[in-house]
Amino acid sequence: MRRAVPTLSAVFILVPSIALAHAGHGETSGLMHGFTHPMTGIDHVLAMVAVGVLAAQLGGRALWQVPLGFIGTMAVAGALGMAGDQLAFSEAGIALSVMVLGLAVAFRLSLPELAAIALVGFFAVFHGYAHGAEMPAGLSGTSYAMGFLCATAMLHAMGVAVGLLVGWERGTLSRRLVQAGGGAMALFGLASLAGFLL
Repeated sequence: MRRAVPTLSAVFILVPSIALAHAGHGETSGLMHGFTHPMTGIDHVLAMVAVGVLAAQLGGRALWQVPLGFIGTMAVAGALGMAGDQLAFSEAGIALSVMVLGLAVAFRLSLPELAAIALVGFFAVFHGYAHGAEMPAGLSGTSYAMGFLCATAMLHAMGVAVGLLVGWERGTLSRRLVQAGGGAMALFGLASLAGFLL
């Protein structure tokens, strides 16, 4: 335990600086910039993949309804961000999303479809707002948003694919690896959240 304390301290200090995919960096115009931007922030990548894995774990209509609920809510929140509306603690909300969605994957949380859509939709507000707030108005901003939404859908699809592969394989080891991955996501989110709040 004593050896773990310095390591955890370093994680809590360093994670917020590498997690930021938001607010005032890089190009924010055009389809390609919008498509590549989500890949530059590990927090967004982890949350999007976790949404896909959660959808696959739930199965049935949740397979497409959960990711679609996230993307739809994120688009609306992005438009509000572009319009200049204010949302406090959006970065902390993003960190919280990584933690909660990671825990949902780790514990194979079984939720009704509507509850799962509401959960991911709640977190989509923070992701959408943060990216919408940095987009320019006009046609270039619209192209950027389309690229961003496409990249988000692709990350969801990757998560769904991982979840389905594990489900088909039905191996205890692969299931445990995905759960461990969810646990690692949750720890990353916790470290990021601590960094924003401390």
